[in-house]
Amino acid sequence: MENGNTTSDFILLGLLNYTGVHLFLFVMVLTTAFISLLGNALMILLIHQDPRLHTPMYFLLSQLSLMDLMLVSTVVPKMAADYLTGKKSITPTGCGLQIFFFLTLGGGECFLLAAMSYDRYVAVCHPLRYPVLMSWPLCLRMTLGSWFLGAVDGMMQAAATLSFSFCSTHEVDHFFCEAPTLVRLACADTSVFEYVMYVCCVLMLLIPFCLILISYSLILSAVVQMRSTEARKKAFATCSSHLAVVGLFYGAAIFIYMRPKSYRSANHDKIVSAFYTIFTPVLNPLIYSLRNSEVKGALRKCLGQCAATCRD
Repeated sequence: MENGNTTSDFILLGLLNYTGVHLFLFVMVLTTAFISLLGNALMILLIHQDPRLHTPMYFLLSQLSLMDLMLVSTVVPKMAADYLTGKKSITPTGCGLQIFFFLTLGGGECFLLAAMSYDRYVAVCHPLRYPVLMSWPLCLRMTLGSWFLGAVDGMMQAAATLSFSFCSTHEVDHFFCEAPTLVRLACADTSVFEYVMYVCCVLMLLIPFCLILISYSLILSAVVQMRSTEARKKAFATCSSHLAVVGLFYGAAIFIYMRPKSYRSANHDKIVSAFYTIFTPVLNPLIYSLRNSEVKGALRKCLGQCAATCRD
C-alpha cells in the first residue's frame, strides 16, 4: 500500500447518487437545511427582540440555535455544491476547517445542553434561589466554557487527523470531512489516536450526558411532589422539550463516535451524520417553539408588528 501525500486533495464521495430518487432526496435535504437556517435564525431574533425572553434559559437556547445554524452552514453548502457541480474535491485546509468547526459546534452543544439541564434543575427545584444559583455571570461563563471546550477538541482532532499520511486514493466515503472517516484512510498506525479520540468522546459526550441524567432525575423527583397541576404540566412541558433534543443529539453522536471500529459501516455513518447535522437542527426550534407558550407569544407579537408595519 502506498503512502499518500498529505498535501493532496481529498475526494468526498457524497451522500446521494444522480438518480431520480436521489435527486428528490437532495431537494428534501436542501429544503430541510433552509427551514433549519430560517427557524434557528428566527429563534435568535425572537429571543433578542422580546424583553420577556431576556433570561438565562432563553439566552442558552439562543446559543443552541446559533450552534445549529453554524453546523448546517458548515456541512450543507459544500455538500450541495459538490452534488450540483460534480466537483467533489476538498483541500486538506478545507477538510481541517470542516473538522474543526464541526467538532467545535458539536462539542460545544454537548456542554451547552448540560448547562441547560442545570438551568432547568434550578428553575424547578430551587425557584426562589434561581437569580442567585443561575446568575447572569454564571450563565455567561457556562456559555463561553462550552464554546471554548468545543474549540479545543476541534483544534486537537483536526490537527491530529491531518498529521497522518493517507493512502493514495484519498477518497472519503462521506459527504463532509469527519475525523473517524478520515482516520480509516490513514496508512499509518492510528491506534493511539483512536484511543485518545475515544477518551475525548467520553469527556465530551458521557460526562455531560451523566450530568443531564442527574439533573433530570432530581427534576422528575421534584415534579412528582408538586401539588399544583398547572405547575406540574408547565415543568413537564419545558423539560420534555429539552429531553427530546438531548435524546436526538446524544443518541446520534454516541452512535458515530463511541462504537467499536469493527461495527462501523460507511453507509450507516453517513445516514446518522446526515440526521444530526441536517435534520436535528431543524427539530430544535420546532420542539422549543411548539411546546413553549412564551416563544409562541413572542412570535405572535413579532408577526403582529410586521403586519402593522406593512399596513402603514
